[in-house]
Amino acid sequence: MPIAVFDAIRGNICSFLGGAVVDLLPGDTELVVDEKTIREIVTIEDRPYCFMARRQALSFTRSEAAFCRELLTAFSGLYSGFRQEGYAAQFRTALLASIMDITVARSLRGDHRKGFWPIQQLIQLLKNLSYQHYEGEPATTGFIVHRTTLPLMRKLVRERHHTLIPLQPHEDISPNFFDNPLPYRFVDGTNLFFIANIQMQVTGVLRTSPTVVHTDIELLTQREIFSMVRRAGRGAFAVTVNDVSEIEVLTSPAKLLVRRKGAWTIFDPDIYRSFLAGSIDTESIDELLWTVYALSKKRHGTVILIYNQGARKLAQLKKGSVGGDDPIGRLLISRVKRRTIGDLKRSGILLRILSADGMTVFNKSGRLMETAFIFDTSHAREVVTGGGRTTAASAASFFGKVIKVSQDGPIELYQDGQLIYRFG
Repeated sequence: MPIAVFDAIRGNICSFLGGAVVDLLPGDTELVVDEKTIREIVTIEDRPYCFMARRQALSFTRSEAAFCRELLTAFSGLYSGFRQEGYAAQFRTALLASIMDITVARSLRGDHRKGFWPIQQLIQLLKNLSYQHYEGEPATTGFIVHRTTLPLMRKLVRERHHTLIPLQPHEDISPNFFDNPLPYRFVDGTNLFFIANIQMQVTGVLRTSPTVVHTDIELLTQREIFSMVRRAGRGAFAVTVNDVSEIEVLTSPAKLLVRRKGAWTIFDPDIYRSFLAGSIDTESIDELLWTVYALSKKRHGTVILIYNQGARKLAQLKKGSVGGDDPIGRLLISRVKRRTIGDLKRSGILLRILSADGMTVFNKSGRLMETAFIFDTSHAREVVTGGGRTTAASAASFFGKVIKVSQDGPIELYQDGQLIYRFG
Protein backbone atom coordinates (compact mmCIF):
# COMPACT_ATOMS: atom_id res chain seq x y z
CA MET A 1 0.00 0.00 0.00
CA PRO A 2 2.68 2.64 0.78
CA ILE A 3 4.28 1.94 -2.61
CA ALA A 4 0.97 2.40 -4.43
CA VAL A 5 0.40 5.68 -2.58
CA PHE A 6 3.98 6.80 -3.32
CA ASP A 7 3.11 6.62 -7.01
CA ALA A 8 0.81 9.64 -6.50
CA ILE A 9 3.77 11.91 -5.69
CA ARG A 10 6.46 10.22 -7.81
CA GLY A 11 6.15 12.88 -10.53
CA ASN A 12 6.53 15.77 -8.07
CA ILE A 13 9.69 14.29 -6.55
CA CYS A 14 11.13 13.51 -9.98
CA SER A 15 10.51 17.11 -11.06
CA PHE A 16 12.01 18.53 -7.86
CA LEU A 17 15.18 16.48 -8.46
CA GLY A 18 15.53 17.73 -12.02
CA GLY A 19 14.28 14.60 -13.76
CA ALA A 20 15.87 11.92 -11.57
CA VAL A 21 14.47 8.37 -11.49
CA VAL A 22 12.80 7.81 -8.09
CA ASP A 23 11.28 4.73 -6.48
CA LEU A 24 10.11 3.25 -3.17
CA LEU A 25 11.04 -0.39 -2.70
CA PRO A 26 9.95 -2.88 -0.02
CA GLY A 27 12.48 -3.91 2.63
CA ASP A 28 16.00 -2.76 3.33
CA THR A 29 17.08 -3.09 -0.29
CA GLU A 30 20.81 -3.18 -0.89
CA LEU A 31 21.92 -0.72 -3.55
CA VAL A 32 25.28 0.39 -4.83
CA VAL A 33 25.35 3.99 -3.56
CA ASP A 34 27.48 6.71 -5.09
CA GLU A 35 27.26 10.48 -5.48
CA LYS A 36 24.63 10.05 -8.22
CA THR A 37 22.34 7.99 -5.97
CA ILE A 38 20.25 8.85 -2.91
CA ARG A 39 19.26 5.89 -0.73
CA GLU A 40 17.20 6.35 2.43
CA ILE A 41 15.43 3.82 4.64
CA VAL A 42 12.04 4.81 6.04
CA THR A 43 9.86 2.79 8.44
CA ILE A 44 6.13 2.79 7.71
CA GLU A 45 3.76 0.74 9.89
CA ASP A 46 6.79 -1.01 11.45
CA ARG A 47 8.03 -2.17 8.05
CA PRO A 48 11.18 -0.89 6.31
CA TYR A 49 11.06 0.66 2.84
CA CYS A 50 13.94 1.88 0.71
CA PHE A 51 13.67 5.21 -1.11
CA MET A 52 15.95 5.50 -4.14
CA ALA A 53 16.73 8.40 -6.47
CA ARG A 54 19.26 8.26 -9.27
CA ARG A 55 20.63 10.56 -11.98
CA GLN A 56 22.85 9.23 -14.74
CA ALA A 57 25.17 12.18 -15.29
CA LEU A 58 24.89 14.65 -12.44
CA SER A 59 25.64 14.21 -8.73
CA PHE A 60 23.07 15.04 -6.07
CA THR A 61 23.77 17.89 -3.68
CA ARG A 62 23.51 17.87 0.11
CA SER A 63 20.42 20.08 -0.10
CA GLU A 64 18.62 17.62 -2.36
CA ALA A 65 19.48 14.68 -0.08
CA ALA A 66 18.34 16.61 3.02
CA PHE A 67 15.07 17.56 1.31
CA CYS A 68 14.40 13.91 0.45
CA ARG A 69 14.91 12.89 4.10
CA GLU A 70 12.38 15.50 5.23
CA LEU A 71 9.95 14.37 2.54
CA LEU A 72 10.14 10.73 3.66
CA THR A 73 9.51 11.72 7.28
CA ALA A 74 6.46 13.69 6.16
CA PHE A 75 5.29 10.78 3.96
CA SER A 76 5.56 8.31 6.84
CA GLY A 77 3.69 10.60 9.22
CA LEU A 78 0.88 11.32 6.78
CA TYR A 79 0.49 7.68 5.84
CA SER A 80 0.12 6.64 9.46
CA GLY A 81 -2.80 9.03 9.79
CA PHE A 82 -4.77 7.42 6.94
CA ARG A 83 -4.52 3.74 7.77
CA GLN A 84 -8.25 3.15 7.92
CA GLU A 85 -9.62 1.03 5.13
CA GLY A 86 -11.43 2.97 2.44
CA TYR A 87 -9.36 6.17 2.77
CA ALA A 88 -6.81 5.42 0.03
CA ALA A 89 -8.21 7.93 -2.47
CA GLN A 90 -8.51 10.66 0.16
CA PHE A 91 -4.94 10.02 1.26
CA ARG A 92 -3.56 10.20 -2.26
CA THR A 93 -5.37 13.50 -2.80
CA ALA A 94 -4.14 15.00 0.47
CA LEU A 95 -0.62 13.76 -0.19
CA LEU A 96 -0.46 15.16 -3.71
CA ALA A 97 -1.82 18.53 -2.58
CA SER A 98 0.24 19.00 0.58
CA ILE A 99 3.38 16.93 0.95
CA MET A 100 5.75 19.29 -0.89
CA ASP A 101 4.47 22.26 1.15
CA ILE A 102 4.98 20.26 4.33
CA THR A 103 8.50 19.27 3.28
CA VAL A 104 9.44 22.88 2.47
CA ALA A 105 8.13 24.02 5.88
CA ARG A 106 9.97 21.18 7.67
CA SER A 107 13.22 22.03 5.89
CA LEU A 108 12.93 25.70 6.93
CA ARG A 109 12.04 25.23 10.59
CA GLY A 110 15.61 24.30 11.60
CA ASP A 111 14.98 22.85 15.07
CA HIS A 112 13.25 19.51 14.44
CA ARG A 113 11.86 19.45 17.97
CA LYS A 114 9.56 22.33 17.11
CA GLY A 115 6.49 22.43 14.92
CA PHE A 116 6.48 23.73 11.39
CA TRP A 117 2.90 25.05 11.39
CA PRO A 118 3.74 28.79 11.64
CA ILE A 119 6.02 28.49 8.58
CA GLN A 120 3.44 26.39 6.73
CA GLN A 121 0.78 29.01 7.49
CA LEU A 122 2.99 31.72 5.97
CA ILE A 123 3.58 29.61 2.86
CA GLN A 124 -0.15 28.97 2.49
CA LEU A 125 -0.85 32.68 2.88
CA LEU A 126 1.66 33.51 0.13
CA LYS A 127 0.31 30.75 -2.12
CA ASN A 128 -3.11 32.41 -1.92
CA LEU A 129 -1.55 35.83 -2.58
CA SER A 130 0.30 34.52 -5.65
CA TYR A 131 -3.07 34.05 -7.38
CA GLN A 132 -4.19 37.58 -6.57
CA HIS A 133 -4.07 40.70 -8.75
CA TYR A 134 -4.77 44.31 -7.85
CA GLU A 135 -5.86 46.69 -10.62
CA GLY A 136 -4.46 44.34 -13.23
CA GLU A 137 -1.03 43.85 -11.58
CA PRO A 138 0.13 40.70 -9.74
CA ALA A 139 0.26 41.05 -5.96
CA THR A 140 3.85 40.97 -4.65
CA THR A 141 5.36 41.03 -1.17
CA GLY A 142 8.32 39.83 0.87
CA PHE A 143 9.32 38.69 4.36
CA ILE A 144 12.73 38.35 5.99
CA VAL A 145 12.49 35.83 8.84
CA HIS A 146 15.42 36.28 11.21
CA ARG A 147 16.80 33.85 13.82
CA THR A 148 18.66 36.39 15.90
CA THR A 149 17.62 38.94 18.54
CA LEU A 150 15.91 42.13 17.49
CA PRO A 151 18.81 44.34 18.72
CA LEU A 152 21.25 42.32 16.59
CA MET A 153 18.87 42.56 13.65
CA ARG A 154 18.77 46.35 14.04
CA LYS A 155 22.58 46.40 14.11
CA LEU A 156 22.72 44.36 10.88
CA VAL A 157 20.30 46.77 9.20
CA ARG A 158 22.48 49.76 10.17
CA GLU A 159 25.64 48.04 8.93
CA ARG A 160 24.00 47.39 5.54
CA HIS A 161 22.81 51.04 5.41
CA HIS A 162 19.15 50.04 5.23
CA THR A 163 16.22 51.52 7.16
CA LEU A 164 14.11 49.59 9.67
CA ILE A 165 10.68 50.99 10.47
CA PRO A 166 9.61 49.32 13.77
CA LEU A 167 6.10 48.02 14.36
CA GLN A 168 4.74 48.22 17.92
CA PRO A 169 3.04 46.11 19.04
CA HIS A 170 4.21 43.20 16.89
CA GLU A 171 1.64 41.86 14.42
CA ASP A 172 0.96 38.13 14.03
CA ILE A 173 1.03 36.75 10.49
CA SER A 174 -2.55 35.48 10.50
CA PRO A 175 -4.84 34.22 7.72
CA ASN A 176 -6.32 37.73 7.33
CA PHE A 177 -2.92 39.48 7.15
CA PHE A 178 -3.54 40.55 3.54
CA ASP A 179 -7.23 41.42 3.81
CA ASN A 180 -6.13 45.05 3.50
CA PRO A 181 -4.34 45.48 0.12
CA LEU A 182 -1.80 47.96 1.51
CA PRO A 183 0.59 45.27 2.87
CA TYR A 184 1.10 43.85 -0.63
CA ARG A 185 0.82 47.15 -2.50
CA PHE A 186 3.43 48.94 -0.39
CA VAL A 187 5.70 46.08 0.69
CA ASP A 188 6.75 44.79 -2.72
CA GLY A 189 9.44 42.20 -1.92
CA THR A 190 11.96 44.16 -3.98
CA ASN A 191 12.81 47.29 -2.00
CA LEU A 192 10.49 46.82 0.98
CA PHE A 193 10.22 43.71 3.19
CA PHE A 194 8.41 42.75 6.36
CA ILE A 195 10.80 41.73 9.15
CA ALA A 196 9.47 38.79 11.18
CA ASN A 197 10.73 36.49 13.91
CA ILE A 198 10.45 32.70 13.80
CA GLN A 199 7.18 32.91 15.78
CA MET A 200 5.84 34.60 12.63
CA GLN A 201 5.34 37.99 14.26
CA VAL A 202 6.06 41.05 12.12
CA THR A 203 8.33 43.41 14.06
CA GLY A 204 8.91 46.05 11.39
CA VAL A 205 9.42 46.93 7.73
CA LEU A 206 12.83 47.02 6.03
CA ARG A 207 13.56 49.54 3.28
CA THR A 208 16.73 48.74 1.34
CA SER A 209 19.24 51.52 0.90
CA PRO A 210 19.08 53.43 -2.41
CA THR A 211 22.84 53.98 -2.13
CA VAL A 212 23.62 50.26 -2.53
CA VAL A 213 24.30 49.88 -6.26
CA HIS A 214 23.60 46.52 -7.90
CA THR A 215 23.67 45.23 -11.45
CA ASP A 216 20.40 44.20 -13.11
CA ILE A 217 21.26 40.54 -12.48
CA GLU A 218 21.98 41.14 -8.79
CA LEU A 219 18.64 42.92 -8.41
CA LEU A 220 16.74 40.09 -10.12
CA THR A 221 18.44 37.45 -7.98
CA GLN A 222 18.10 39.39 -4.68
CA ARG A 223 21.82 39.34 -3.84
CA GLU A 224 21.43 41.94 -1.07
CA ILE A 225 18.64 39.94 0.61
CA PHE A 226 20.81 36.82 0.46
CA SER A 227 23.48 38.85 2.31
CA MET A 228 20.93 39.81 4.97
CA VAL A 229 19.74 36.22 5.40
CA ARG A 230 23.30 34.93 5.74
CA ARG A 231 23.89 37.20 8.72
CA ALA A 232 20.44 37.05 10.35
CA GLY A 233 21.03 33.89 12.39
CA ARG A 234 21.37 30.23 11.52
CA GLY A 235 18.22 29.04 9.76
CA ALA A 236 17.09 32.55 8.73
CA PHE A 237 15.32 32.82 5.39
CA ALA A 238 13.45 35.25 3.19
CA VAL A 239 10.33 34.52 1.18
CA THR A 240 8.78 36.62 -1.57
CA VAL A 241 5.96 36.57 -4.08
CA ASN A 242 7.53 38.04 -7.20
CA ASP A 243 6.06 39.87 -10.18
CA VAL A 244 5.55 36.64 -12.14
CA SER A 245 3.46 35.22 -9.25
CA GLU A 246 6.09 32.74 -8.07
CA ILE A 247 7.06 32.10 -4.46
CA GLU A 248 10.83 32.32 -3.89
CA VAL A 249 12.35 31.13 -0.61
CA LEU A 250 15.92 32.39 -0.09
CA THR A 251 18.12 30.40 2.30
CA SER A 252 21.73 30.37 3.44
CA PRO A 253 24.04 29.23 1.95
CA ALA A 254 22.54 30.87 -1.13
CA LYS A 255 19.85 28.58 -2.54
CA LEU A 256 16.30 29.08 -3.72
CA LEU A 257 13.18 27.00 -3.23
CA VAL A 258 10.80 28.14 -5.95
CA ARG A 259 7.11 27.44 -6.34
CA ARG A 260 6.50 27.76 -10.06
CA LYS A 261 3.46 26.58 -12.02
CA GLY A 262 2.01 25.07 -8.86
CA ALA A 263 5.03 22.87 -8.03
CA TRP A 264 8.10 23.26 -5.81
CA THR A 265 11.61 22.98 -7.22
CA ILE A 266 15.09 23.89 -6.02
CA PHE A 267 17.63 26.22 -7.58
CA ASP A 268 20.81 24.90 -6.01
CA PRO A 269 24.04 26.54 -7.29
CA ASP A 270 25.97 23.37 -6.40
CA ILE A 271 24.14 21.51 -9.18
CA TYR A 272 25.40 24.00 -11.79
CA ARG A 273 28.89 24.10 -10.25
CA SER A 274 29.07 20.32 -10.51
CA PHE A 275 27.83 20.37 -14.11
CA LEU A 276 30.27 23.09 -15.26
CA ALA A 277 33.29 22.04 -13.18
CA GLY A 278 36.38 21.68 -15.35
CA SER A 279 34.74 23.23 -18.42
CA ILE A 280 35.02 26.90 -17.34
CA ASP A 281 36.79 28.82 -14.55
CA THR A 282 35.20 28.90 -11.09
CA GLU A 283 34.55 32.65 -10.99
CA SER A 284 32.72 32.53 -14.32
CA ILE A 285 30.56 29.63 -13.11
CA ASP A 286 29.17 31.67 -10.22
CA GLU A 287 28.57 34.71 -12.43
CA LEU A 288 26.88 32.59 -15.08
CA LEU A 289 24.59 30.47 -12.90
CA TRP A 290 22.89 33.47 -11.29
CA THR A 291 22.58 35.11 -14.71
CA VAL A 292 20.82 31.99 -15.94
CA TYR A 293 18.37 32.17 -13.04
CA ALA A 294 17.72 35.85 -13.82
CA LEU A 295 16.88 34.93 -17.43
CA SER A 296 14.55 32.19 -16.23
CA LYS A 297 12.80 34.60 -13.87
CA LYS A 298 12.47 37.25 -16.61
CA ARG A 299 11.20 34.60 -19.05
CA HIS A 300 13.95 35.27 -21.58
CA GLY A 301 15.07 32.25 -23.59
CA THR A 302 18.70 31.51 -24.42
CA VAL A 303 21.19 28.79 -25.35
CA ILE A 304 24.72 28.98 -23.89
CA LEU A 305 27.60 26.77 -25.07
CA ILE A 306 30.80 26.44 -23.05
CA TYR A 307 32.99 25.43 -26.00
CA ASN A 308 35.85 23.04 -25.33
CA GLN A 309 37.86 23.51 -28.54
CA GLY A 310 39.57 26.31 -30.47
CA ALA A 311 38.11 29.25 -32.39
CA ARG A 312 39.10 27.80 -35.79
CA LYS A 313 37.06 24.65 -35.21
CA LEU A 314 34.13 26.73 -33.94
CA ALA A 315 34.00 28.53 -37.29
CA GLN A 316 33.32 25.17 -38.96
CA LEU A 317 30.21 24.72 -36.80
CA LYS A 318 28.73 28.08 -37.75
CA LYS A 319 25.75 28.09 -40.10
CA GLY A 320 25.25 31.84 -39.89
CA SER A 321 24.43 34.75 -37.62
CA VAL A 322 21.10 36.17 -36.52
CA GLY A 323 20.49 39.14 -38.79
CA GLY A 324 22.97 37.86 -41.37
CA ASP A 325 26.12 39.72 -42.37
CA ASP A 326 24.85 43.10 -41.19
CA PRO A 327 27.61 45.73 -40.68
CA ILE A 328 25.99 47.19 -37.56
CA GLY A 329 25.58 43.71 -36.10
CA ARG A 330 29.23 42.90 -36.87
CA LEU A 331 30.33 46.14 -35.20
CA LEU A 332 28.29 45.50 -32.04
CA ILE A 333 29.45 41.89 -31.71
CA SER A 334 33.10 42.92 -32.23
CA ARG A 335 32.83 45.26 -29.23
CA VAL A 336 31.85 42.47 -26.83
CA LYS A 337 33.91 39.55 -28.13
CA ARG A 338 36.72 38.29 -25.87
CA ARG A 339 35.26 40.05 -22.83
CA THR A 340 34.71 37.92 -19.73
CA ILE A 341 31.35 36.95 -18.24
CA GLY A 342 32.10 39.04 -15.15
CA ASP A 343 33.03 42.10 -17.21
CA LEU A 344 29.87 41.80 -19.33
CA LYS A 345 27.75 41.42 -16.19
CA ARG A 346 29.26 44.49 -14.48
CA SER A 347 28.75 46.58 -17.62
CA GLY A 348 25.05 45.67 -17.66
CA ILE A 349 24.95 44.06 -21.10
CA LEU A 350 25.21 40.34 -20.30
CA LEU A 351 21.44 39.87 -19.98
CA ARG A 352 20.88 41.67 -23.28
CA ILE A 353 23.45 39.53 -25.07
CA LEU A 354 22.01 36.28 -23.73
CA SER A 355 18.38 37.21 -24.36
CA ALA A 356 19.05 37.99 -28.04
CA ASP A 357 18.28 35.33 -30.65
CA GLY A 358 20.88 32.69 -31.45
CA MET A 359 23.43 30.86 -29.35
CA THR A 360 26.04 32.49 -27.12
CA VAL A 361 29.43 30.77 -26.93
CA PHE A 362 32.06 31.15 -24.17
CA ASN A 363 35.47 29.51 -23.94
CA LYS A 364 37.04 27.78 -20.93
CA SER A 365 38.30 31.12 -19.61
CA GLY A 366 34.79 32.58 -19.55
CA ARG A 367 35.46 34.87 -22.53
CA LEU A 368 32.81 35.51 -25.16
CA MET A 369 33.63 33.79 -28.45
CA GLU A 370 30.37 34.27 -30.37
CA THR A 371 26.88 35.65 -29.92
CA ALA A 372 23.83 35.54 -32.21
CA PHE A 373 25.47 32.31 -33.39
CA ILE A 374 23.45 29.89 -35.53
CA PHE A 375 24.74 26.37 -34.92
CA ASP A 376 24.95 23.91 -37.82
CA THR A 377 23.24 20.87 -36.29
CA SER A 378 24.38 18.60 -39.14
CA HIS A 379 27.80 18.34 -37.43
CA ALA A 380 26.29 16.52 -34.46
CA ARG A 381 25.34 12.87 -34.05
CA GLU A 382 21.76 11.88 -33.24
CA VAL A 383 20.24 14.56 -31.01
CA VAL A 384 17.19 15.31 -28.92
CA THR A 385 14.77 17.08 -31.26
CA GLY A 386 12.03 19.57 -30.49
CA GLY A 387 11.89 23.31 -30.96
CA GLY A 388 14.78 25.27 -32.43
CA ARG A 389 16.49 25.89 -29.07
CA THR A 390 16.13 22.26 -27.97
CA THR A 391 17.63 20.90 -31.17
CA ALA A 392 20.48 23.43 -31.13
CA ALA A 393 21.21 22.78 -27.43
CA SER A 394 21.30 19.02 -27.91
CA ALA A 395 23.52 19.22 -31.00
CA ALA A 396 25.94 21.75 -29.50
CA SER A 397 26.39 19.66 -26.34
CA PHE A 398 28.68 17.28 -28.27
CA PHE A 399 31.17 20.16 -28.34
CA GLY A 400 30.90 21.38 -24.73
CA LYS A 401 28.46 21.87 -21.85
CA VAL A 402 25.18 23.56 -22.80
CA ILE A 403 22.64 25.50 -20.72
CA LYS A 404 19.27 26.23 -22.26
CA VAL A 405 16.62 28.56 -20.83
CA SER A 406 13.12 28.39 -22.31
CA GLN A 407 10.92 31.44 -22.79
CA ASP A 408 8.45 30.01 -20.27
CA GLY A 409 11.16 29.64 -17.61
CA PRO A 410 12.63 26.10 -17.40
CA ILE A 411 16.42 25.73 -17.27
CA GLU A 412 17.89 22.62 -18.92
CA LEU A 413 21.41 21.18 -18.89
CA TYR A 414 22.71 19.20 -21.88
CA GLN A 415 25.74 16.95 -22.22
CA ASP A 416 26.76 14.59 -25.06
CA GLY A 417 23.48 15.17 -26.87
CA GLN A 418 21.29 14.36 -23.86
CA LEU A 419 19.15 16.36 -21.47
CA ILE A 420 20.56 15.51 -18.01
CA TYR A 421 18.81 17.99 -15.70
CA ARG A 422 15.80 20.31 -15.73
CA PHE A 423 14.78 23.08 -13.31
CA GLY A 424 11.25 24.52 -13.32
